[in-house]
Amino acid sequence: SKLVALFEHPLYNIPVPEVTEKDKLFVVNPMEKFSLRSSGSDEWVSSSKAETLLPTGKTAYDTYPTWLKFHVGINRYELYPRRDPLMPTLLRDLATQRIVSSVQKSGGTQLKLIMTFPNYGQALFKPMKQTRDQETPIDFFYFSDFERHNAEIAAFHLDRILDFRRIPPVSGRLVNITKEIRDITTDKKLAKTFFISPAGNVCFYGECSYYCSTEHALCGKPDQLEGSMAALLPAPAPAPACRWELNPNYCAQVRETPPYDRGHRLLDLIDMTVLDFLMG
Repeated sequence: SKLVALFEHPLYNIPVPEVTEKDKLFVVNPMEKFSLRSSGSDEWVSSSKAETLLPTGKTAYDTYPTWLKFHVGINRYELYPRRDPLMPTLLRDLATQRIVSSVQKSGGTQLKLIMTFPNYGQALFKPMKQTRDQETPIDFFYFSDFERHNAEIAAFHLDRILDFRRIPPVSGRLVNITKEIRDITTDKKLAKTFFISPAGNVCFYGECSYYCSTEHALCGKPDQLEGSMAALLPAPAPAPACRWELNPNYCAQVRETPPYDRGHRLLDLIDMTVLDFLMG
């Protein structure tokens, strides 16, 4: 493919720093294995009860589902390796795995859903709100624009091409609103917003700060809805207060503070700013 050929260029063969245990987000417990309770179950059992059900594997890592292997591989330099053998499988899982739960994501200005898969993997679903060729009116403020699902997909691939590897994997997907959202949701606030449009299409609008009303409902054709599925990252610890909003000298202090006073950490942040600009 063109992407494989691109990765053969010398610019994509610059060695990455050696990853130590301190650089990893997670440290694998070699004794902890995971297994589904049974072939027809959506639940896991604890390792103490799983001995007779564990798949054959050389290490505990071999028993992990793809999404968990992705989490284990996250480190301070990248979310995934440059030539990650897991990526095709992870993208395929995002696009095809059965959805067993669908609820609204809390927070944010526009509607997003958390989709759960049978192996406890989760993805963030952003539904298509407007066609790809529909432009934002020039009089709109930037925060009034619809979130575009295809921008999420494009951002992931642009991030790979720029060799940043800091955006979670994203795949496009057609979702059945009836079977994969309405019929399986346990979110009461979401459930009460479904309706059938005059054209006979299944629609819903959820609850959020912007565009969650019958006038801005998301409708299927008749119940098929396109969207993006992004792999969820592990939940972070509560973020500290935004000190740069209060301290006018904050940036000057950052430049003199480890680890930003040496190396390329601050440049990495600038790279992400460039990426954000190109996405726009």
